Amino acid sequence: MATSTPSGSPDLDAGEEIARGIDVPWGLAFLPGGDAVVAERNSARVLRLSPGGGDPRQVYEVPGVVAGGEGGLLGLAVSPTFAADNLVYAYFTAERDNRIVRFRLDGGRPEVIFDGIAKASYHNGGRIAFGPDGMLYVGTGDAGETQRSQDPASPNGKILRLTPEGAPAPGNPSAGSPVYSLGHRNVQGLAWDSAGRLFATEFGQNELDEVNRIEPGRNYGWPRAEGTGDTDGGRYTNPLVTWPVRDASPSGLAIAADTAYVAALRGERLWTIPLDGGTAGEPSAQLEERHGRLRTVQIAPDGALWLTTSNTDGRGDVRDDDDRILRFPAR
Repeated sequence: MATSTPSGSPDLDAGEEIARGIDVPWGLAFLPGGDAVVAERNSARVLRLSPGGGDPRQVYEVPGVVAGGEGGLLGLAVSPTFAADNLVYAYFTAERDNRIVRFRLDGGRPEVIFDGIAKASYHNGGRIAFGPDGMLYVGTGDAGETQRSQDPASPNGKILRLTPEGAPAPGNPSAGSPVYSLGHRNVQGLAWDSAGRLFATEFGQNELDEVNRIEPGRNYGWPRAEGTGDTDGGRYTNPLVTWPVRDASPSGLAIAADTAYVAALRGERLWTIPLDGGTAGEPSAQLEERHGRLRTVQIAPDGALWLTTSNTDGRGDVRDDDDRILRFPAR
């Protein structure tokens, strides 16, 4: 199941609170019946929530999570064949690295399918999502060592494409390598449009945050380029959209009805971006200063948009009963 279902249009004026008191909600994915699973970054708990509300209930706790800084239990993805295998995938920070595991919601130990992604107190990446091709896509960060992003042998500062078992996916740009694209600083949003084109959000350093259209084998420039600039004769690919970092720090990304929705942390708003083929129009800011820091946005199977706040992550102004999960129904 991909991170977005590109149909329908959510009503951003009709938001409702699904849950409150969640400890740094990070990963969010949907089960076939419409319930959501949510990862709490610091507690390592996986919660199950119903679209109709009600108290979240813990359905799993991922062992081996070492939370600290921006690390912890991060992205979640639901197996495309969940009805048959009951598998959920998680990206998390362990004692020595970032890694990806899969586990069954009915219990049992998780299986490590990919490890060795360097960790740090920041730039751990963490978003995972199954694409329309059934492969698992992984957004990683440079973990504070910028040269990793340009090193094809390092999984850091990349978008990886894996089989559900964690092997390099067939058809990757370099046979036997998990790397799908490189030259990234810290990828935390992945989504596909109605034509199957992949887009990603990326944190900039001091100047510009980005939305990129991701194509296999492309180099997105970090650390040699930030935002739109010198492509070095076509060696680097420019982003589609940029913002000053104070306006964005873009984390989650979802796409519905040819509109991209970007959850902004520092910017404390939801950006909407019209998409036309592989190009992007002018971004528009929504929900400004209403909910604080916004981390994750996903489109549910019924077309509703789900949004998580991130005010308890150590960088926000905590409000009563934070953090929250909000739902905006489809029109």
